[in-house]
Amino acid sequence: MRALVQRVRNARVSVEGTVTGQIGMGLAVLLGVSHLDTPAEADHLAKKVTQLRIFPDTEGKMNLSLLDIRGELLIVSQFTLYGDTRKGNRPSYSEAARPELAQPLYERFMEACRRSGIVVQTGVFQAHMVLELANDGPVTLLCESESK
Repeated sequence: MRALVQRVRNARVSVEGTVTGQIGMGLAVLLGVSHLDTPAEADHLAKKVTQLRIFPDTEGKMNLSLLDIRGELLIVSQFTLYGDTRKGNRPSYSEAARPELAQPLYERFMEACRRSGIVVQTGVFQAHMVLELANDGPVTLLCESESK
């Protein structure tokens, strides 16, 4: 499982012109699921993302987590995070999970984040979405589970 995490001042996702999720200060997470991922990995990655210390403290050091600042989380499914571009010019998505496996793990990740008390907004699984965000820093990290 891969989470591309961006610290944002605000973010929103729309489907066919309708906003489906919108947050203020927090994290925008693009979440990719591989065919090898498990529920335990979804739980572990959710804990990692919510506890990443990437927000500034009073001295300006990245020392606070999303939980510490009471920030919000926007989670968007993104199978293209498993696009393999090593051969040719057309990415291969053979490592990405099929929707019937990916959707339950995507939903488990979201629920694990919600259980931590964080406000979670989302896109729509398998929809064509437009994501708008103001990356703060910029701070962008790739977090991966063990099965990668």
